[in-house]
Amino acid sequence: MAKENEFVEYVLDLFGPWGPVKAKAMFGGFGIYRNNLMFGLIADEMLYLKTDEKTRSAFESKGLPPFTYAKKGKKFSMSYCQAPEEALEDPEEMAVWAEKAYGAAVRANKKKKA
Repeated sequence: MAKENEFVEYVLDLFGPWGPVKAKAMFGGFGIYRNNLMFGLIADEMLYLKTDEKTRSAFESKGLPPFTYAKKGKKFSMSYCQAPEEALEDPEEMAVWAEKAYGAAVRANKKKKA
């Protein structure tokens, strides 16, 4: 768990120039939040970013897989895709992808409230 916490701290630092974010422990991983909206998640030391119909193609075009989990022998996927490797090494690049993910979270929140 200490190693995963180091990764969480690294990710939070990476988002720092883009804006204030928080990590909350959940389901054996962490949710990444900005303005109380979850736009990312960390599981098994991997960062996944929120997607929707507007942003999914950007992730798919780079071959970035969706977040999946197994429950009762069935495989499920969520509307999160793996963050690009280059974004994990460059705060400016991460900001571009963070905007996509946060936009998807905002749109999902608006749908939920409607």
